[in-house]
Amino acid sequence: MEFLRPTTLAEALAVKAERPDAVPIAGGTDVMVELNFDHRRPEALLDLTTVAELAEWSTVDDPGGTVRLGAGVPYTRVIAELGESVPALAMASRTVGSPQIRNRGTVGGNLGAASPAGDTHPVLLALDARIEVASVRGTRLLRAEDFYVGVKRHALAEDELITAVHLPAHAGPQQFAKVGTRNAMVIAVCSFALALRDGVAGAAIGSAAPTPRRAKAAEEFLAAELPWGSAEALPDSLKRRFGELVAEATSPIDDVRGSAAYRKHALGVLARRTLTWAWDDHRTGERACA
Repeated sequence: MEFLRPTTLAEALAVKAERPDAVPIAGGTDVMVELNFDHRRPEALLDLTTVAELAEWSTVDDPGGTVRLGAGVPYTRVIAELGESVPALAMASRTVGSPQIRNRGTVGGNLGAASPAGDTHPVLLALDARIEVASVRGTRLLRAEDFYVGVKRHALAEDELITAVHLPAHAGPQQFAKVGTRNAMVIAVCSFALALRDGVAGAAIGSAAPTPRRAKAAEEFLAAELPWGSAEALPDSLKRRFGELVAEATSPIDDVRGSAAYRKHALGVLARRTLTWAWDDHRTGERACA
């Protein structure tokens, strides 16, 4: 197995163009597990840990503000530095593995693995994030919902690398919740993210379908039924219907972590809870604390 180690993004893209079979590795929290269990044996690894351009984030000065998060920024920095501007992403990052894994793992790596259970995927979908990918041919932006095309499959061309994620900054109340078989170092049984902003709702599920997915009927229901601009509490009937629509958006399976029926039930509960928390933030004018 060859170990390729570029030091600049331009060099990394050139290597990927020449060796499209090379598997990118940053934190290694997914790739190394697959190698250790002999689930894959690539001809080459493309180490991106020394590519400085991937390890920074910035705020783009456009209407409303956009965070451009480099694909190599570890979860610990997301938690410490982006909790105010993208709180749901910081919440999801807190649930990833152990401190050691959060020090190494990245949102870019989560995207590259494209697992239905990836913790950050529901947040990217709920916030309608854009995934920046690049090759020697140029750079393009993909909507998050167009990125996931199958179980552990994404929409990248074989010569492309994930370079960044673009997310709206300070995009209103946001929440993330996850169910696992224990409180730490666990793959999600199911997960859910919710974002409320200017009359628009974003809602997305994880680990309850072949890919992470948006709950579009639930989003449309909230956009039409929430008393935007009001500080009134939400009726239980509205929360209950929202939970039902989220559950209906799933197509889960039975596996060692949980049954399909349990996942549907749990996501309905998570949907009601996160809506309550996000709407409380909306009523008080406060952003969620990550």
